[in-house]
Amino acid sequence: MQVPAPRGNNDIPAFGTAVRGAFALERDYAHLNHGSYGATPVAVLAAQRVWQDRLEREPSRFMDREFRPGLRAAAAALAPRIGADADGIAMVENATGAVNAVLRGLDLAPGAEILVTDQTYPAVRNTADYVASRCGATVRALSLPVPALDPDDILDRFKAALTPAPALVILDHVTSPTALVLPVREMAKAARKAGALVLIDGAHAPGMLALDIAALDCDWYTGNCHKWMFAAKGCAFLWTAPEHREKTHPLVISHGYSDGYIDEFDWVGTRDASAQLALPAALTFIDAHGAENIREHNIALANQAADLLSAAWRTERGAGPALTGSLATVRLPDGLGTSQQDANELRARLVDEHRVQVPIRAMAGGLWCRISAQIYNDIGEYERLAEVIGRLSAERR
Repeated sequence: MQVPAPRGNNDIPAFGTAVRGAFALERDYAHLNHGSYGATPVAVLAAQRVWQDRLEREPSRFMDREFRPGLRAAAAALAPRIGADADGIAMVENATGAVNAVLRGLDLAPGAEILVTDQTYPAVRNTADYVASRCGATVRALSLPVPALDPDDILDRFKAALTPAPALVILDHVTSPTALVLPVREMAKAARKAGALVLIDGAHAPGMLALDIAALDCDWYTGNCHKWMFAAKGCAFLWTAPEHREKTHPLVISHGYSDGYIDEFDWVGTRDASAQLALPAALTFIDAHGAENIREHNIALANQAADLLSAAWRTERGAGPALTGSLATVRLPDGLGTSQQDANELRARLVDEHRVQVPIRAMAGGLWCRISAQIYNDIGEYERLAEVIGRLSAERR
């Protein structure tokens, strides 16, 4: 598979090593883990610093007159990128906090059920378990296939799990452990038809996928902007459907209580929201390289790299191309271990001895790596990973 070249402005450098200098990443690392924390362009970090300086020059004026208008400007700039209305967008620090705000504000009756999957993000699963334990509800997990090759198979399994009907369904738009791009539009439609509320955890989706929240028919959608949208760390959003805004509150109740959804979330006390205020700079960076071009490049590179690794190791991918975004999982060769401790030790060795950063997880009877593909990556970095793992595997034989 050939990775598409950037289109548009001829002054824009090619992706890969040519654009690596736009980021603060250490140069001799193969950084194949954009998915965990993102990587912020230096231009966006500079814009964030401008906002911090504005705050410190005149704190009272800034917090009284500039802070909330800046947040609303960021939400307005984000809205058309994600197919949502700005009045429904609360700027928050991360998707986990947004999920907590939604779940901890629900009035679930004793015996009510929350449906998740066995690949729900652990922090979100913990929140669901906590909320359920407080009100006498239960949490049920749908098992997803590993590897996953057919979206229709996932949808069929999900529809079967809607009987009996849960009160709430939590869907990962892109699963964290296996990097599956779930068919959330069809899943949300089925859940709503069954009478369930739908919360979509899109931690990885903004910037990775073409996103149209209005078309998803969900009640809440949260996503991080500091992962695939190049924002500074601590920039995320929670979109809430109009019928739920009056009863959806931030975790911190402050002066804005009862003044409306946006006022409540915008003002939760003194905080450094410079990452959120600098979001327009991240969107400018995306525009300079082409949002669609970035998505196409990264998805093509992730598939190319996954094919390369699975062929080199004679193993399987965690998902087929129809279920793959800018992340992909590949099973490592047998003999490297089966436990999460084995995975952690191997990951540490890759970082410390070979300067390759990639998450490794124990699942389905073996070890799997989850690779990311971002515009600063090139295929040589995945070839480096393939070669190192091949040598380490040979040592164990």
